[in-house]
Amino acid sequence: MALILGIESSCDETAAAVVRDGRHVISNVVATQHELHERYSGVVPEIASRAHLERILPVIQESLRTASLDLSDIDGIAVGHEPGLIGSLLVGLGAAKALAWSISRPLVGVNHVHAHLWSPCLDGEPITFPALGLVASGGHTALYLMRDPVDMSMIGSTIDDAVGEAFDKAATILEAGYPGGPAIESLASGGHEKALKLPVARLGDNLNFSYSGLKTALLYAVRGRPEGRGKAVTYPRAVSELSSQERSDAAASFQAAAIAALIRNINRALDQHEVTCLLAGGGVTANSSLRRELAKICQSHDRPLRLAEPAYCVDNAAMIAGLGGALLETGMQHDMDLAAAARVAR
Repeated sequence: MALILGIESSCDETAAAVVRDGRHVISNVVATQHELHERYSGVVPEIASRAHLERILPVIQESLRTASLDLSDIDGIAVGHEPGLIGSLLVGLGAAKALAWSISRPLVGVNHVHAHLWSPCLDGEPITFPALGLVASGGHTALYLMRDPVDMSMIGSTIDDAVGEAFDKAATILEAGYPGGPAIESLASGGHEKALKLPVARLGDNLNFSYSGLKTALLYAVRGRPEGRGKAVTYPRAVSELSSQERSDAAASFQAAAIAALIRNINRALDQHEVTCLLAGGGVTANSSLRRELAKICQSHDRPLRLAEPAYCVDNAAMIAGLGGALLETGMQHDMDLAAAARVAR
């Protein structure tokens, strides 16, 4: 049973974890940077990479301490090396290479998005394939046809904003707070989801998503249509003019429309492909309304739903270690010239 140390630093979470046999999480340490980016209502890449430099070694040390292990006990090092913020990725990748070299253990690079699809396996039963996979996060919204844990094809993705990014922008529009996903969910809890008629993008017969129109529709519904152009643009009203109920209604209406787009394409994908189950991971899948809707659609198709536990929905290193272990089992490993990539081909 291999012990894999995973390292994750693709965005604004500095994380390290130890996973045994690909599924059993021994430790999972995450250092967030929310306090650093809150004032900007979004992640600032330069700030993120500098914070990773400060936190990466203490986080790795804490993950080993929590697991009651020495570095020499580790059988392999897995690191998220694509996609993500390039400066952030380089910090984790540099640390992983140094550790792998120092103890003469194999190094394996892991695709961060694919790792989200491994997260439902963590602390759970093995998954039977082929499966349909959903990744819904701040940077990614995509559907995958998964033949096995390491062989998958993207069958649909967003053509503009990711769903988590749309949640962040909606939170900014409604002055709900940061990070946007939990802020919108909290604000929406007291609202009526049919209060505003917001669009659910229809992109023909494909399985792609679009969230830019929803974001704009929310802005106009809340503040009115803009007047003027460029820096001279003004809006008829401010968010502060809305009552607390109106803000809650707007949040609930946005959340319902955002989730409806996901559910519609999942429904179509389940109709089109013979799969054993639906796997869902990524930060947005921590949303309780989405989790309920995913359960309903799987029940209607008589397919099991495998959701990541809330702790593994957000960016974490346990999913990196888990998938890294599966990759190492196939014989995959990387040399010290492994590169970071901000984007990857489909």
